[in-house]
Amino acid sequence: MGFSLYVHIPYCQSKCPYCDFNSHAAASWPEAEYTRALIAELEYRAAMPPFTDERIKTIFFGGGTPSLFKPESIGAVIEAAERIFGVEKTAEITLEANPGTVDLAKLSGIRTAGVNRISFGAQSFKDETLKYLGRIHSADETRAAASAAHRAGFERLNLDLIFAVPGQTLADVKFDIESAAALEPDHISAYNLTFEEGTVFGTDLKRGLIDPLPADTQAAMYVSVREELPRRGYAMYEISNYSAQGHEARHNLAYWRAESYLGIGAGAHSFARIGKGGRRWWNEKLPARYIAAATPKGIAEAGGETIGERTAMGEFVFLNLRLRAGFTPADFETRFGCAFDDAFPAAQWLFDTGMLTRAEGRIMLTDRGLELADSAFAEFV
Repeated sequence: MGFSLYVHIPYCQSKCPYCDFNSHAAASWPEAEYTRALIAELEYRAAMPPFTDERIKTIFFGGGTPSLFKPESIGAVIEAAERIFGVEKTAEITLEANPGTVDLAKLSGIRTAGVNRISFGAQSFKDETLKYLGRIHSADETRAAASAAHRAGFERLNLDLIFAVPGQTLADVKFDIESAAALEPDHISAYNLTFEEGTVFGTDLKRGLIDPLPADTQAAMYVSVREELPRRGYAMYEISNYSAQGHEARHNLAYWRAESYLGIGAGAHSFARIGKGGRRWWNEKLPARYIAAATPKGIAEAGGETIGERTAMGEFVFLNLRLRAGFTPADFETRFGCAFDDAFPAAQWLFDTGMLTRAEGRIMLTDRGLELADSAFAEFV
């Protein structure tokens, strides 16, 4: 079946106040040493189940800010993945980038290195919103980066947007959508701002320093996103993701379909399907500790857990429900050997209250379910 490879590059120039990813602001970073550690970890994992003799079908460089690394370093990791595992010829290879860290020359180098999909953290096209979010790029830099990406040969381009930012209006959200679509990406992700524990915004919220938008305003913005993006040719296929037909993010689909993936790098997580359950593990979070652990033998695992059949069932359901198409009961039964209704009889209330529906042989969230998704997912966790 193959598997997906996630490569975490944790360094960034400045950590955004809403970010709860494993990212570390730095003026400089040990790029050569970190790249060697990534390759060492690849070699270690290739020699052990469950990825032995499996080929890579997607690669995703996330962060942090992967675009801070030189194209040669990105290319070295892709070349090592090809040498060690083999990469499918049609593989989707994505790299996340901050618009302010790239120009035409760098994007051309990244494309030559083997990356065929670029993802820019645009977030907004209002400079005041970008400033509030702690972003270090401007709206014009996003426009310039998208134009350069097209000229560099990227046919696959994603733009990330954030809505429900304090002070933002419904008109601002529509402006961001119009501005993003005008740059002709094939994919747009639109995320509702959340205030996570351990972030600057999370702390400020507890201290009463942030006044979030009212829930009904946030809901209206989400409705607007779900209407405006499809109107511009970007069909909704996941709770926060929209694309031109056939241009869904294949790497992320592997997560939402509960398929196997290998994560390498500081703090990266992995999941391997094993029978009806699986195993999940994660690496050392601190970059320096990761480099020390992974070099030279590639062993950087900091912890792990076995996923039992019951847990795997629940994860399969709520991850697939993130997709607009949901899942088929037949897929569930093929994977777990029992019927969905037998496994989750208590979930009937979700159908009775109009949060889930059965249509065309599939189980999926309704529009109401999309707006109350966390409540629906809780039934399966």
